[in-house]
Amino acid sequence: MAARNTLRRSLLYVPGSSQRFLDKSRSLTADCVAYDLEDSVTPHMKAEARSLVRRAIDQAAPTGIRERAVRINSVDSGLALGDLTEVLQSPNLSTIVIPKVNSASDLTFVSDVINHTLSQQPQTGTPRPPISLLALVESAKSLTNLTQICAATPLLQGLIFAAEDFALDLSITRTPSLREFLFARSAIATAARAAELPSTIDLVCTAFKSESGDGKPPAVLREECLDGRRLGFNGKQCIHPSQVKVADEVFGPDAVETEWAIRVVVADEKAAKAGRGAWTLDGKMIDVPVATKAKAIVRKAEECGVNVVELRGKWEHQEPE
Repeated sequence: MAARNTLRRSLLYVPGSSQRFLDKSRSLTADCVAYDLEDSVTPHMKAEARSLVRRAIDQAAPTGIRERAVRINSVDSGLALGDLTEVLQSPNLSTIVIPKVNSASDLTFVSDVINHTLSQQPQTGTPRPPISLLALVESAKSLTNLTQICAATPLLQGLIFAAEDFALDLSITRTPSLREFLFARSAIATAARAAELPSTIDLVCTAFKSESGDGKPPAVLREECLDGRRLGFNGKQCIHPSQVKVADEVFGPDAVETEWAIRVVVADEKAAKAGRGAWTLDGKMIDVPVATKAKAIVRKAEECGVNVVELRGKWEHQEPE
């Protein structure tokens, strides 16, 4: 079976009821494009949107998109079963985004539907990719149930923070500082890490129109991405294609950090052969946790297309100090 995607620096929502936007999305570059059947689709368009999205994912994957997901309607809405029944017919579907996950039972329901539906499908010579689930945390109830949610199903691959719905649930107002979301965001990032989920995807930046007239996204987007990265998130939801590049840059490998990590990895291999458990680089101690972090940075850089082999060659003479 194909390996699951673990790189979601950007998750771009595309309205599932718009054929024009669905067609346009094929020319975009993003780690994950999520075709939306929920918030961006009016009630009378739900059935048509299912069909449009199904046809969209039936097509071969565009070269610029690593992962195509579908955001279904919430389990509580009564529409989730219909959404799943339709989109699971596509052999190309690999990821389902589930909104308003308030308890583990929401994920258990979706997981059971997936397992039942796939077991009923005729077996072909080509195995379909495994299904990954991404859960949206949108309420106080979901926040208090994070531990159970994270353990609900092995299909779960990440948590997403929905700030606007969370603010509505708690009757709070979003401010530029985002301080009112600090507890929720920290709890989500921590719970995901504790459960070893690969993806933690931060809140939407509601500003996307250029402030300078040159088409570049507003500065607040980069500030939010940096803030999210500092809190432990490794991706961001995007509502406009212009936001994707900034999200990919901020949540991708930093050039200086990557070079440091390569130096650590090269020198650590030599230190291990010499039986040294700790050593120094540039006057700073390098021990097992630091070396492990460096290896993770190198792996991510490789996923993002950085020429790690070339960098290793550049620093092949690095020695542990």
